[in-house]
Amino acid sequence: MSASFNKDPSARKDYQVDWAAWLVSDTISAVVWTVPAGLTNYATSNTTTSATIWLSGGTHGTNYLVTCQITTAGGRIEQQSFTIQCRDQ
Repeated sequence: MSASFNKDPSARKDYQVDWAAWLVSDTISAVVWTVPAGLTNYATSNTTTSATIWLSGGTHGTNYLVTCQITTAGGRIEQQSFTIQCRDQ
């Protein structure tokens, strides 16, 4: 995933990574999010096929790379990243 999302520095928003197509018949057993300094990980959750993070904060004009790493019940490990573009809106 090489997506990017706009986020106002004062907003608190959720972002989801859908792993269903990649998992095929496997399921998510653990999720680790990497969030750079400047953004705040407000909350996380996951299902057997997706992972969600709520982010707040950020500085106008700054881009942040957020990474989601999963471990599956079958022992596979994979990660996807996306960019948060902080812009006053």
